[in-house]
Amino acid sequence: MSIELDSIDRIIIQATQAGLPLTPRPYHDIAEKIDIPVDVVMRRIQVMLENGVIRRIGAVPNHYALGWSANGMTVWDVPDEHIDTLGQQVGALEFVSHCYQRPRIMPDWNYNLFAMVHGRDREEVETKTAQIAELLGKNCKAHTILYSTKILKKTGLRI
Repeated sequence: MSIELDSIDRIIIQATQAGLPLTPRPYHDIAEKIDIPVDVVMRRIQVMLENGVIRRIGAVPNHYALGWSANGMTVWDVPDEHIDTLGQQVGALEFVSHCYQRPRIMPDWNYNLFAMVHGRDREEVETKTAQIAELLGKNCKAHTILYSTKILKKTGLRI
């Protein structure tokens, strides 16, 4: 399904694609900047969310600026038949920022569950990883931690 964006949608996307203003009323500030009534801006953003033009609106924290300099993607080899339940349990942990399933690439890559863990240092990440291992128990056949080595710029679609 293809969705056509009109000129107003494009203006709204261009005004928000680098992020929302860090103000108490960001949609009002955007509306003022692009000279479109705030109710129109908010309604059109809602429609674009419903249509999938915009997938989500959320905060993207800079973990390094917050003091979380150790970032480890923990990878786990768990039974495929239990991955939905196990993934939900791991993803619900307060220290896991995101958790998802990935396909195995046998015989070299047997990990199918990924969970991002942030810490102030590697020891903290390893302690949190041990908590995940304890939660998974006998369902964990193997795991490791892949640490970030550089910061990548995170951006969405740009018009």
